[in-house]
Amino acid sequence: MKTLVYIDHFKGAVQPSSWEALGVAKKFGNAIAVVFGENANDVAKSAFEYGADEVYVADDSSLKDYLPETYASTLSALASTLNPNLILFPTTARTRELAAMSAVDLNTNVMTDLTGLEVNGDSFIATRPIYESKLFEKVNSVGKPVMATLRGRAFPKPNQEVGKSGTINKVDAKGEAKSTVEGYSASESAVNLGDASIIVSGGRGVSNNPSLTPPAGLDEKQAEIWRAQQGFALVTDLAKVLGGAVGASRAAVDGGYIPYSHQVGQTGKVVAPDLYIANGISGAIQHLVGMRNAKVIVAINKDADAPIFKAARFGVVGDLFEIVPALTEAFKKKLGK
Repeated sequence: MKTLVYIDHFKGAVQPSSWEALGVAKKFGNAIAVVFGENANDVAKSAFEYGADEVYVADDSSLKDYLPETYASTLSALASTLNPNLILFPTTARTRELAAMSAVDLNTNVMTDLTGLEVNGDSFIATRPIYESKLFEKVNSVGKPVMATLRGRAFPKPNQEVGKSGTINKVDAKGEAKSTVEGYSASESAVNLGDASIIVSGGRGVSNNPSLTPPAGLDEKQAEIWRAQQGFALVTDLAKVLGGAVGASRAAVDGGYIPYSHQVGQTGKVVAPDLYIANGISGAIQHLVGMRNAKVIVAINKDADAPIFKAARFGVVGDLFEIVPALTEAFKKKLGK
């Protein structure tokens, strides 16, 4: 069985879930990595180290920036030549668009955000979450080739075999872009919740420390934000000790406590870390949708009836302003930091 895997990257920085997709392809047979972009050879070499049997690279100045017209035309042309059974993508904002446009060119369809994929005879049976991840459904595609995007951290990442190499096959860029990229800017590039194995999050409760006295001259809202920033400093300290990322609830983001890029939930990032620590988060359904697939959930909240405890494996009822610093110190000693 032949599978194409699109390796999603930005200026050479690969989305780790691309390697997860490559691992899925290896289970089904021949895994062929596809890399687009200017000066993409380093990404191509990494694809061999993560298990690719073959790598096809379209290295052209017209592919310097992601433009859906040229990327989709190039991918569709390559798929028509190689005639794969399956084309896999990691689920990102770019790949949702790319997969859809390529499917139109190839007269097939796309199954999105899969958490499971298996073969049954000549069919692929996919598992994906529905109803805000409360249920999972199994579906199969009738199109050829089968196209699917895979949810990040839903599949194991293959081990890297450093130094493994192979022949890189060059292909030409196709199509003409109807748009141009005039410029872009990156915001909070260090925040990578989707790939984080540990996330420490804060909610509205991080602003409720009555023992803190705000600086003089602040109005009520400014004082609330100031208190919340001190609370998030505790959350950040714990995240740093654990080597994790800092998340937040929508209430915290809407309150101006922390930038939107940290938001976990239905209107933020959907994450699946190994460990999720929720501090001062009540557990509204919109937040649970974004983190319920974490392997271990720890909730810290002074309200024993908070809904978050129903989703947590471990719950601590108490003052987060006492518990979080104590946890941080305990982990520092345990981890030798």
